Amino acid sequence: MSIVKINALTVPSEQREELEKRFASRAGVVESSDGFEWFELLRPLEGTDRYLVYTRWRDEAAFQAWMSGPMKSAHQGGGSGGGRPGGGAGRGPAASDSTVWTFEVVQQSGPKPGTDAAEA
Repeated sequence: MSIVKINALTVPSEQREELEKRFASRAGVVESSDGFEWFELLRPLEGTDRYLVYTRWRDEAAFQAWMSGPMKSAHQGGGSGGGRPGGGAGRGPAASDSTVWTFEVVQQSGPKPGTDAAEA
């Protein structure tokens, strides 16, 4: 089954817009990675200052290949905006803290065909 990696980023309110811009500037980069299945950047609405970066992968090996290849290069300044959600070339981090959680997908479902959610 697939695995999910959730990066919980603590982002001060004055850095929210910057964090979102940095992610937008590298849209499409992870999608070409072997084993990549899904990405979402989740903005907090209430009760927390943590953004969640949700990625889903075929397996742990696919995620580790991304981390040791394209993502490692991006962290070293090889990607647009520095590649890091919290950093970039010449810019400080937008996030003040980061924690990665790993989950295995044991059940899943999606919208039924013909529903508004399935057409979105």
